[in-house]
Amino acid sequence: MEKVEFINGSGLTFKDISAETYREYQFPNGNKLLIKNPTHLHVSASGGHRLFTAHGVAWYVQPKEGWSIHWRVEKGKENFLL
Repeated sequence: MEKVEFINGSGLTFKDISAETYREYQFPNGNKLLIKNPTHLHVSASGGHRLFTAHGVAWYVQPKEGWSIHWRVEKGKENFLL
């Protein structure tokens, strides 16, 4: 799968975590979420994690609450907005 460009339209600062081959979250209910090839991460004051992967999948994870959503945008569009 082709590597996808990260386009940040949110104004938030993302850290480069491209050295990670995967990131796993374990939620309070015992469920786990494995995200492969994460490249960018922003952790908000509320504890929410915004992640982007090398293959163009954007994630918002609430580790304390035990839920996540993910999406993919059209080529050339912003991955995160505010």
